[in-house]
Amino acid sequence: MRLQIIPTIVVTVGLLATPAPYASGQTPPPKTTAGEVGQKASETGQAIRDYTVEKKDEAVAHAKQATADLEAKIKDLEAQAAKQTGELKAKSQAQIKDLKAKRAKASQKAADLGRATKASWEKAKEGFADAYRDLASAYDKAAAEFKK
Repeated sequence: MRLQIIPTIVVTVGLLATPAPYASGQTPPPKTTAGEVGQKASETGQAIRDYTVEKKDEAVAHAKQATADLEAKIKDLEAQAAKQTGELKAKSQAQIKDLKAKRAKASQKAADLGRATKASWEKAKEGFADAYRDLASAYDKAAAEFKK
């Protein structure tokens, strides 16, 4: 019986010792600014261009992660748009629709990157970099509009 209690005590102590997120004066991570997104877009585009076909898997993972990061930011904008009313809401929804279309294109180009052959690698890299840059630029513009 005593041996059964010991694991329970260990787990309980472990749970009590684990700090709650943002407790005790901790602050949540800062929100990313539109300028930072633009900078990251530039870095991502350059990073993808620097990959060789031999590192295709790394390039595809990088491209998918970058697209997913922007997807999360688009969802944040979408939540903000849902709270708006009237003409401002309609304009915001149009921007969100445009962002989703550009995100879909960037995702498609990331998939194309994964299917690229040695012969089509350079074209696929440029295709993704251009689509991602367009997406990031549109996000920057939309984020700036939401701050107004």
